[in-house]
Amino acid sequence: MAEQSAMASGTAAPFVGRKGMYKAFAASLTGTALEFYDFAVYSAAAAIVFPLIFFPAQDPLTGTLLAFSTYAVGYISRPVGGIIFGRLGDEIGRKKILVITLMLIGVATFLIGLLPTYGSIGIAAPAILVFLRFAQGVGVGGEWGGAVLLSSEFGDPNRRGFWASAAQIGPPAGNLMANGALAVLTLALTEEQFLDFGWRIAFLISALLVAFGLWIRLKLEDTPIFQSMEARGDKPKAPIREVLATQRRPLIAAMLSRIGPDVTYALCTVFTLTYGIQQLGFDRGQVLVAVLIGSALQLFTMPLAGAISDRINRRLVYAIAAVAAAVWAYLFFIVLEGRSPVMLIVGTVLGLLCHSFMYGPQAAFVVEQFTPRLRSTGSSLAYTFAGIIGGAIAPFMFTLLLSTFHSWVPVAIYLSVACLLTLVGLALGRDSNVAEDEEYLRGSAGPSTSMELTETMAR
Repeated sequence: MAEQSAMASGTAAPFVGRKGMYKAFAASLTGTALEFYDFAVYSAAAAIVFPLIFFPAQDPLTGTLLAFSTYAVGYISRPVGGIIFGRLGDEIGRKKILVITLMLIGVATFLIGLLPTYGSIGIAAPAILVFLRFAQGVGVGGEWGGAVLLSSEFGDPNRRGFWASAAQIGPPAGNLMANGALAVLTLALTEEQFLDFGWRIAFLISALLVAFGLWIRLKLEDTPIFQSMEARGDKPKAPIREVLATQRRPLIAAMLSRIGPDVTYALCTVFTLTYGIQQLGFDRGQVLVAVLIGSALQLFTMPLAGAISDRINRRLVYAIAAVAAAVWAYLFFIVLEGRSPVMLIVGTVLGLLCHSFMYGPQAAFVVEQFTPRLRSTGSSLAYTFAGIIGGAIAPFMFTLLLSTFHSWVPVAIYLSVACLLTLVGLALGRDSNVAEDEEYLRGSAGPSTSMELTETMAR
Protein backbone atom coordinates (compact mmCIF):
# COMPACT_ATOMS: atom_id res chain seq x y z
CA MET A 1 0.00 0.00 0.00
CA ALA A 2 2.76 2.42 0.96
CA GLU A 3 4.72 1.59 -2.17
CA GLN A 4 1.68 2.24 -4.35
CA SER A 5 1.05 5.59 -2.70
CA ALA A 6 4.64 6.60 -3.18
CA MET A 7 4.60 5.57 -6.82
CA ALA A 8 1.33 7.41 -7.41
CA SER A 9 2.83 10.59 -6.05
CA GLY A 10 5.77 10.27 -8.42
CA THR A 11 8.39 9.62 -5.77
CA ALA A 12 11.26 7.19 -6.11
CA ALA A 13 12.04 5.76 -2.70
CA PRO A 14 9.25 4.36 -0.57
CA PHE A 15 10.06 3.80 3.08
CA VAL A 16 10.10 0.08 3.86
CA GLY A 17 8.38 -1.61 6.78
CA ARG A 18 9.82 -4.01 9.30
CA LYS A 19 9.93 -6.90 6.84
CA GLY A 20 12.22 -4.89 4.59
CA MET A 21 14.36 -3.91 7.57
CA TYR A 22 14.85 -7.53 8.59
CA LYS A 23 15.71 -8.52 5.02
CA ALA A 24 18.32 -5.76 4.90
CA PHE A 25 19.68 -6.88 8.29
CA ALA A 26 20.03 -10.46 7.00
CA ALA A 27 21.58 -9.32 3.72
CA SER A 28 24.15 -7.22 5.57
CA LEU A 29 25.00 -10.00 8.02
CA THR A 30 25.35 -12.65 5.30
CA GLY A 31 27.98 -10.73 3.35
CA THR A 32 30.22 -9.92 6.29
CA ALA A 33 29.83 -13.45 7.67
CA LEU A 34 31.04 -14.81 4.32
CA GLU A 35 33.96 -12.37 4.42
CA PHE A 36 35.18 -13.62 7.79
CA TYR A 37 34.35 -17.24 7.01
CA ASP A 38 36.70 -16.94 4.04
CA PHE A 39 39.33 -15.19 6.16
CA ALA A 40 39.29 -17.87 8.87
CA VAL A 41 39.26 -20.81 6.43
CA TYR A 42 42.06 -19.27 4.37
CA SER A 43 44.17 -18.62 7.49
CA ALA A 44 43.77 -22.21 8.67
CA ALA A 45 44.53 -23.63 5.23
CA ALA A 46 47.57 -21.35 4.87
CA ALA A 47 48.98 -22.72 8.11
CA ILE A 48 48.15 -26.40 7.58
CA VAL A 49 47.66 -27.19 3.89
CA PHE A 50 49.01 -24.54 1.53
CA PRO A 51 52.71 -24.92 2.49
CA LEU A 52 52.50 -28.56 1.42
CA ILE A 53 50.49 -28.33 -1.81
CA PHE A 54 51.06 -24.79 -3.13
CA PHE A 55 54.36 -23.66 -1.57
CA PRO A 56 56.85 -26.53 -1.38
CA ALA A 57 59.72 -25.70 0.96
CA GLN A 58 62.41 -26.51 -1.60
CA ASP A 59 61.33 -23.59 -3.79
CA PRO A 60 62.36 -20.23 -2.19
CA LEU A 61 60.25 -18.21 -4.63
CA THR A 62 57.05 -19.94 -3.61
CA GLY A 63 57.97 -19.46 0.04
CA THR A 64 58.09 -15.73 -0.59
CA LEU A 65 54.75 -15.87 -2.34
CA LEU A 66 53.29 -17.69 0.67
CA ALA A 67 54.27 -14.92 3.06
CA PHE A 68 52.96 -12.32 0.62
CA SER A 69 49.64 -14.05 0.02
CA THR A 70 48.94 -14.89 3.66
CA TYR A 71 49.67 -11.52 5.21
CA ALA A 72 50.12 -8.64 2.81
CA VAL A 73 47.73 -9.23 -0.06
CA GLY A 74 44.56 -9.46 2.01
CA TYR A 75 45.23 -6.06 3.56
CA ILE A 76 46.85 -4.23 0.65
CA SER A 77 43.91 -5.03 -1.60
CA ARG A 78 41.21 -3.88 0.84
CA PRO A 79 41.83 -0.15 0.31
CA VAL A 80 41.66 -0.82 -3.43
CA GLY A 81 38.19 -2.25 -2.91
CA GLY A 82 37.26 0.58 -0.57
CA ILE A 83 38.25 3.20 -3.12
CA ILE A 84 36.57 1.50 -6.07
CA PHE A 85 33.35 0.28 -4.49
CA GLY A 86 32.99 2.99 -1.87
CA ARG A 87 32.87 5.59 -4.65
CA LEU A 88 30.50 3.47 -6.73
CA GLY A 89 28.19 3.09 -3.73
CA ASP A 90 27.56 6.83 -3.78
CA GLU A 91 27.34 6.96 -7.57
CA ILE A 92 25.37 3.88 -8.68
CA GLY A 93 23.83 2.63 -5.45
CA ARG A 94 24.43 0.53 -2.34
CA LYS A 95 22.64 -2.58 -3.61
CA LYS A 96 24.54 -2.89 -6.88
CA ILE A 97 27.98 -2.81 -5.28
CA LEU A 98 26.90 -5.31 -2.63
CA VAL A 99 25.84 -7.78 -5.31
CA ILE A 100 29.17 -7.27 -7.12
CA THR A 101 31.34 -7.58 -3.98
CA LEU A 102 29.51 -10.66 -2.75
CA MET A 103 29.98 -12.32 -6.13
CA LEU A 104 33.66 -11.32 -6.20
CA ILE A 105 34.38 -12.75 -2.74
CA GLY A 106 32.34 -15.87 -3.36
CA VAL A 107 33.73 -16.70 -6.80
CA ALA A 108 37.33 -16.16 -5.63
CA THR A 109 36.79 -18.43 -2.62
CA PHE A 110 35.10 -21.11 -4.71
CA LEU A 111 37.93 -21.06 -7.27
CA ILE A 112 40.51 -21.51 -4.50
CA GLY A 113 38.69 -24.73 -3.65
CA LEU A 114 39.14 -25.91 -7.27
CA LEU A 115 42.72 -24.69 -7.75
CA PRO A 116 45.22 -27.33 -8.98
CA THR A 117 48.27 -27.87 -6.80
CA TYR A 118 51.90 -26.95 -7.36
CA GLY A 119 52.54 -30.57 -8.35
CA SER A 120 50.01 -30.26 -11.17
CA ILE A 121 50.69 -26.85 -12.72
CA GLY A 122 53.89 -25.65 -11.04
CA ILE A 123 54.52 -22.01 -10.13
CA ALA A 124 51.19 -21.02 -11.70
CA ALA A 125 49.38 -22.57 -8.70
CA PRO A 126 50.71 -20.21 -5.98
CA ALA A 127 50.58 -17.26 -8.41
CA ILE A 128 46.87 -17.88 -9.06
CA LEU A 129 46.29 -18.34 -5.32
CA VAL A 130 47.81 -14.91 -4.64
CA PHE A 131 45.65 -13.38 -7.37
CA LEU A 132 42.48 -14.95 -5.96
CA ARG A 133 43.41 -13.76 -2.48
CA PHE A 134 43.85 -10.26 -3.89
CA ALA A 135 40.39 -10.47 -5.48
CA GLN A 136 38.94 -11.55 -2.13
CA GLY A 137 40.52 -8.53 -0.44
CA VAL A 138 39.17 -6.14 -3.06
CA GLY A 139 35.68 -7.53 -2.50
CA VAL A 140 36.05 -7.30 1.26
CA GLY A 141 37.19 -3.69 1.01
CA GLY A 142 33.98 -2.75 -0.78
CA GLU A 143 31.69 -5.04 1.19
CA TRP A 144 31.76 -3.49 4.67
CA GLY A 145 30.73 0.06 3.80
CA GLY A 146 27.90 -1.11 1.57
CA ALA A 147 26.71 -3.73 4.08
CA VAL A 148 26.56 -1.17 6.89
CA LEU A 149 24.61 1.27 4.75
CA LEU A 150 22.23 -1.43 3.57
CA SER A 151 21.07 -2.29 7.08
CA SER A 152 21.34 1.19 8.61
CA GLU A 153 19.62 3.11 5.78
CA PHE A 154 16.75 0.64 5.61
CA GLY A 155 16.38 0.80 9.39
CA ASP A 156 15.04 3.53 11.64
CA PRO A 157 17.76 6.23 11.87
CA ASN A 158 16.91 6.62 15.56
CA ARG A 159 17.96 2.99 16.05
CA ARG A 160 20.95 3.01 13.73
CA GLY A 161 23.21 1.46 16.36
CA PHE A 162 21.15 -1.73 16.39
CA TRP A 163 20.44 -1.98 12.65
CA ALA A 164 24.02 -1.16 11.61
CA SER A 165 25.35 -3.85 13.99
CA ALA A 166 24.28 -6.47 11.42
CA ALA A 167 27.58 -6.02 9.58
CA GLN A 168 29.49 -6.18 12.86
CA ILE A 169 28.13 -9.62 13.76
CA GLY A 170 29.86 -10.98 10.66
CA PRO A 171 33.30 -11.59 12.24
CA PRO A 172 32.17 -13.84 15.10
CA ALA A 173 29.54 -15.53 12.91
CA GLY A 174 32.05 -16.20 10.13
CA ASN A 175 34.71 -17.42 12.56
CA LEU A 176 32.27 -19.79 14.24
CA MET A 177 31.09 -21.21 10.91
CA ALA A 178 34.65 -21.64 9.66
CA ASN A 179 35.90 -23.32 12.81
CA GLY A 180 32.80 -25.50 12.88
CA ALA A 181 33.30 -26.59 9.28
CA LEU A 182 36.98 -27.32 9.85
CA ALA A 183 36.22 -29.23 13.07
CA VAL A 184 33.64 -31.43 11.29
CA LEU A 185 35.99 -32.13 8.39
CA THR A 186 38.87 -32.91 10.76
CA LEU A 187 36.76 -35.38 12.72
CA ALA A 188 35.18 -36.99 9.63
CA LEU A 189 38.35 -37.42 7.58
CA THR A 190 41.81 -38.81 8.11
CA GLU A 191 44.72 -36.38 7.93
CA GLU A 192 45.63 -37.73 4.49
CA GLN A 193 42.06 -37.26 3.23
CA PHE A 194 41.90 -33.73 4.65
CA LEU A 195 45.14 -32.76 2.88
CA ASP A 196 44.00 -34.45 -0.32
CA PHE A 197 40.48 -33.08 -0.74
CA GLY A 198 38.91 -32.22 2.63
CA TRP A 199 40.26 -28.68 2.80
CA ARG A 200 38.66 -27.95 -0.58
CA ILE A 201 35.21 -28.71 0.83
CA ALA A 202 35.59 -25.85 3.33
CA PHE A 203 36.12 -23.43 0.44
CA LEU A 204 33.49 -24.89 -1.87
CA ILE A 205 30.65 -24.73 0.68
CA SER A 206 31.06 -20.96 0.80
CA ALA A 207 28.93 -21.07 -2.36
CA LEU A 208 25.94 -21.76 -0.10
CA LEU A 209 26.50 -18.49 1.75
CA VAL A 210 26.91 -16.63 -1.54
CA ALA A 211 23.69 -18.10 -2.92
CA PHE A 212 21.76 -17.20 0.22
CA GLY A 213 23.20 -13.68 0.30
CA LEU A 214 22.41 -13.07 -3.36
CA TRP A 215 18.89 -14.41 -2.94
CA ILE A 216 18.23 -11.82 -0.23
CA ARG A 217 20.10 -8.93 -1.83
CA LEU A 218 18.54 -9.30 -5.27
CA LYS A 219 15.07 -9.15 -3.70
CA LEU A 220 15.79 -5.79 -2.05
CA GLU A 221 15.44 -2.39 -3.62
CA ASP A 222 18.24 0.08 -3.08
CA THR A 223 18.14 1.96 0.23
CA PRO A 224 15.54 4.73 0.62
CA ILE A 225 18.35 7.26 1.19
CA PHE A 226 20.07 6.44 -2.09
CA GLN A 227 16.79 6.39 -4.02
CA SER A 228 16.03 9.83 -2.63
CA MET A 229 19.50 11.07 -3.63
CA GLU A 230 18.85 9.74 -7.13
CA ALA A 231 15.40 11.34 -7.35
CA ARG A 232 16.75 14.71 -6.18
CA GLY A 233 19.79 14.61 -8.45
CA ASP A 234 22.00 14.82 -5.36
CA LYS A 235 24.53 12.10 -6.20
CA PRO A 236 28.18 13.25 -6.01
CA LYS A 237 30.15 13.34 -9.25
CA ALA A 238 33.61 12.96 -7.64
CA PRO A 239 32.93 11.50 -4.16
CA ILE A 240 36.54 10.68 -3.22
CA ARG A 241 37.71 14.19 -4.05
CA GLU A 242 34.73 15.63 -2.19
CA VAL A 243 35.37 13.52 0.93
CA LEU A 244 39.03 14.55 1.02
CA ALA A 245 38.12 18.20 0.46
CA THR A 246 35.12 18.59 2.76
CA GLN A 247 35.10 15.60 5.15
CA ARG A 248 38.68 15.43 6.41
CA ARG A 249 37.82 15.68 10.11
CA PRO A 250 35.05 13.05 9.89
CA LEU A 251 37.43 10.77 7.97
CA ILE A 252 40.16 11.09 10.60
CA ALA A 253 37.64 10.61 13.42
CA ALA A 254 36.22 7.47 11.81
CA MET A 255 39.67 6.01 11.11
CA LEU A 256 40.98 6.60 14.63
CA SER A 257 37.82 5.19 16.19
CA ARG A 258 38.51 1.83 14.53
CA ILE A 259 42.06 1.29 15.81
CA GLY A 260 41.28 0.34 19.42
CA PRO A 261 38.63 -2.28 18.52
CA ASP A 262 40.83 -3.81 15.82
CA VAL A 263 43.84 -4.14 18.12
CA THR A 264 41.69 -5.50 20.96
CA TYR A 265 40.23 -8.16 18.66
CA ALA A 266 43.70 -9.12 17.40
CA LEU A 267 44.90 -9.55 20.99
CA CYS A 268 41.87 -11.63 22.02
CA THR A 269 41.66 -13.93 19.01
CA VAL A 270 45.13 -14.06 17.42
CA PHE A 271 47.86 -13.21 19.92
CA THR A 272 46.16 -15.10 22.76
CA LEU A 273 46.64 -18.30 20.75
CA THR A 274 50.38 -17.72 20.41
CA TYR A 275 50.97 -16.42 23.93
CA GLY A 276 48.72 -18.93 25.65
CA ILE A 277 50.24 -21.95 23.90
CA GLN A 278 53.91 -20.99 23.56
CA GLN A 279 54.45 -18.91 26.70
CA LEU A 280 51.98 -20.32 29.22
CA GLY A 281 51.71 -23.93 28.12
CA PHE A 282 47.97 -24.12 27.47
CA ASP A 283 46.75 -26.77 25.04
CA ARG A 284 45.65 -25.45 21.66
CA GLY A 285 42.18 -26.81 22.35
CA GLN A 286 41.90 -24.87 25.63
CA VAL A 287 42.73 -21.56 23.95
CA LEU A 288 40.45 -22.25 20.97
CA VAL A 289 37.55 -23.08 23.30
CA ALA A 290 38.03 -19.76 25.11
CA VAL A 291 38.02 -17.83 21.82
CA LEU A 292 35.02 -19.74 20.46
CA ILE A 293 32.96 -19.14 23.62
CA GLY A 294 33.77 -15.43 23.50
CA SER A 295 32.95 -15.28 19.77
CA ALA A 296 29.63 -17.08 20.30
CA LEU A 297 28.61 -14.59 22.98
CA GLN A 298 29.44 -11.72 20.62
CA LEU A 299 26.56 -12.77 18.39
CA PHE A 300 24.35 -11.36 21.14
CA THR A 301 26.53 -8.70 22.81
CA MET A 302 27.25 -6.78 19.59
CA PRO A 303 23.62 -6.01 18.66
CA LEU A 304 22.95 -5.40 22.38
CA ALA A 305 25.77 -2.86 22.47
CA GLY A 306 24.42 -1.21 19.31
CA ALA A 307 20.93 -1.01 20.81
CA ILE A 308 22.25 0.46 24.08
CA SER A 309 24.16 3.09 22.10
CA ASP A 310 20.84 4.16 20.57
CA ARG A 311 19.45 4.95 24.03
CA ILE A 312 22.62 6.38 25.56
CA ASN A 313 25.05 8.69 23.80
CA ARG A 314 26.88 6.48 21.28
CA ARG A 315 30.26 8.11 21.73
CA LEU A 316 29.98 7.71 25.52
CA VAL A 317 29.24 3.95 25.28
CA TYR A 318 32.10 3.55 22.81
CA ALA A 319 34.50 5.55 25.00
CA ILE A 320 33.69 3.61 28.19
CA ALA A 321 34.37 0.36 26.33
CA ALA A 322 37.70 1.72 25.03
CA VAL A 323 38.82 2.63 28.54
CA ALA A 324 37.67 -0.76 29.82
CA ALA A 325 39.67 -2.53 27.09
CA ALA A 326 42.81 -0.56 27.97
CA VAL A 327 42.48 -1.58 31.64
CA TRP A 328 41.47 -5.15 30.78
CA ALA A 329 44.75 -5.83 28.96
CA TYR A 330 46.81 -5.52 32.16
CA LEU A 331 44.39 -7.53 34.27
CA PHE A 332 44.14 -10.22 31.60
CA PHE A 333 47.87 -10.92 31.49
CA ILE A 334 48.13 -10.84 35.30
CA VAL A 335 45.31 -13.38 35.62
CA LEU A 336 46.80 -15.61 32.91
CA GLU A 337 49.97 -16.03 34.95
CA GLY A 338 47.96 -18.41 37.13
CA ARG A 339 47.64 -20.72 34.08
CA SER A 340 44.03 -21.55 34.89
CA PRO A 341 41.89 -22.71 31.91
CA VAL A 342 38.81 -21.25 33.61
CA MET A 343 40.41 -17.83 34.00
CA LEU A 344 41.62 -18.03 30.41
CA ILE A 345 37.98 -18.36 29.31
CA VAL A 346 36.81 -15.61 31.68
CA GLY A 347 39.57 -13.24 30.57
CA THR A 348 38.98 -13.88 26.87
CA VAL A 349 35.21 -13.45 27.22
CA LEU A 350 35.66 -10.15 29.09
CA GLY A 351 38.09 -8.91 26.45
CA LEU A 352 35.67 -9.74 23.67
CA LEU A 353 32.88 -8.10 25.68
CA CYS A 354 34.91 -4.86 25.72
CA HIS A 355 35.43 -5.33 22.00
CA SER A 356 31.68 -5.85 21.46
CA PHE A 357 30.81 -2.55 23.11
CA MET A 358 33.23 -0.77 20.79
CA TYR A 359 32.62 -2.78 17.64
CA GLY A 360 28.84 -3.04 18.00
CA PRO A 361 28.24 0.76 17.89
CA GLN A 362 31.20 1.33 15.56
CA ALA A 363 29.34 0.92 12.27
CA ALA A 364 26.71 3.49 13.26
CA PHE A 365 29.36 5.90 14.54
CA VAL A 366 31.42 5.68 11.33
CA VAL A 367 28.36 6.13 9.10
CA GLU A 368 27.16 9.12 11.13
CA GLN A 369 30.38 11.02 10.55
CA PHE A 370 29.56 11.57 6.88
CA THR A 371 26.71 13.30 5.10
CA PRO A 372 24.28 10.83 3.42
CA ARG A 373 25.48 11.61 -0.10
CA LEU A 374 29.11 10.73 0.81
CA ARG A 375 28.53 7.93 3.29
CA SER A 376 29.57 5.00 1.14
CA THR A 377 32.85 6.59 0.08
CA GLY A 378 33.74 8.00 3.49
CA SER A 379 32.84 4.85 5.44
CA SER A 380 34.71 2.55 3.05
CA LEU A 381 37.86 4.69 3.07
CA ALA A 382 37.84 4.88 6.88
CA TYR A 383 37.28 1.14 7.26
CA THR A 384 39.92 -0.07 4.84
CA PHE A 385 42.74 2.33 5.66
CA ALA A 386 42.23 2.06 9.42
CA GLY A 387 42.45 -1.71 9.05
CA ILE A 388 46.04 -1.40 7.82
CA ILE A 389 47.25 0.66 10.79
CA GLY A 390 45.08 -1.22 13.28
CA GLY A 391 44.35 -4.90 12.84
CA ALA A 392 46.85 -5.67 10.06
CA ILE A 393 50.03 -4.88 11.98
CA ALA A 394 48.80 -5.64 15.52
CA PRO A 395 49.73 -9.37 15.65
CA PHE A 396 53.17 -8.60 14.24
CA MET A 397 53.71 -5.78 16.76
CA PHE A 398 52.56 -7.94 19.67
CA THR A 399 55.02 -10.67 18.69
CA LEU A 400 57.85 -8.18 18.12
CA LEU A 401 57.30 -6.49 21.49
CA LEU A 402 57.16 -9.80 23.35
CA SER A 403 60.30 -11.17 21.67
CA THR A 404 62.19 -7.90 22.24
CA PHE A 405 61.27 -7.18 25.87
CA HIS A 406 60.32 -10.71 27.02
CA SER A 407 57.39 -9.25 28.91
CA TRP A 408 53.68 -8.79 28.32
CA VAL A 409 53.75 -5.21 29.66
CA PRO A 410 54.73 -3.57 26.32
CA VAL A 411 51.93 -5.54 24.64
CA ALA A 412 49.41 -4.14 27.12
CA ILE A 413 50.82 -0.63 26.63
CA TYR A 414 50.45 -1.01 22.85
CA LEU A 415 46.77 -1.83 23.29
CA SER A 416 46.35 1.12 25.67
CA VAL A 417 47.82 3.48 23.08
CA ALA A 418 45.49 2.05 20.42
CA CYS A 419 42.50 2.67 22.72
CA LEU A 420 43.76 6.20 23.39
CA LEU A 421 43.76 6.88 19.64
CA THR A 422 40.18 5.62 19.53
CA LEU A 423 39.26 8.09 22.28
CA VAL A 424 40.83 10.87 20.22
CA GLY A 425 38.74 9.78 17.23
CA LEU A 426 35.57 9.80 19.33
CA ALA A 427 36.40 13.30 20.61
CA LEU A 428 36.89 14.53 17.03
CA GLY A 429 33.68 12.89 15.84
CA ARG A 430 30.09 14.07 16.02
CA ASP A 431 26.91 12.64 17.46
CA SER A 432 24.13 11.24 15.30
CA ASN A 433 22.25 13.78 13.17
CA VAL A 434 18.97 11.99 12.47
CA ALA A 435 17.57 15.12 10.78
CA GLU A 436 19.82 14.46 7.75
CA ASP A 437 18.19 11.08 7.14
CA GLU A 438 14.69 12.31 7.90
CA GLU A 439 15.06 15.06 5.32
CA TYR A 440 15.86 12.51 2.61
CA LEU A 441 13.15 10.11 3.78
CA ARG A 442 10.47 12.82 3.91
CA GLY A 443 11.50 14.04 0.49
CA SER A 444 11.14 10.54 -0.97
CA ALA A 445 7.88 9.45 0.60
CA GLY A 446 4.27 9.96 -0.41
CA PRO A 447 1.51 10.71 2.13
CA SER A 448 0.82 7.18 3.34
CA THR A 449 4.54 6.33 3.25
CA SER A 450 5.27 9.33 5.46
CA MET A 451 2.64 8.07 7.90
CA GLU A 452 4.25 4.60 7.90
CA LEU A 453 7.64 6.19 8.50
CA THR A 454 6.31 8.12 11.50
CA GLU A 455 4.59 5.05 12.97
CA THR A 456 7.64 2.79 12.46
CA MET A 457 10.03 5.30 14.05
CA ALA A 458 7.62 5.75 16.96
CA ARG A 459 7.71 2.00 17.61
